[in-house]
Amino acid sequence: MSAPHFVVHDNTDSVGVVVVETVEPQTEMTGWNMETDETIHITALDAIPIGHKVALGDIGNGDTILKYGHSIGKAVENIGIGHHVHVHNLKTTKW
Repeated sequence: MSAPHFVVHDNTDSVGVVVVETVEPQTEMTGWNMETDETIHITALDAIPIGHKVALGDIGNGDTILKYGHSIGKAVENIGIGHHVHVHNLKTTKW
């Protein structure tokens, strides 16, 4: 596999972390699941900057979003697979 566009740290994660410079919409992304050493393929539907998250599957409004196997907050709207996950559609549950 060539260098991945995103990584997934835990098999339960609902998002992957982009590890390359900004991904443009319609980019055929390759991801690496670090826990299982599997390759994942997703089409980016938004521009996603490095360090930001991509939805690995459909996430419903109010669903808990998992990263590193832990909750990082709740979706505040429906988020489809391949979409950018960040402060515009994710609210932390810590505050």
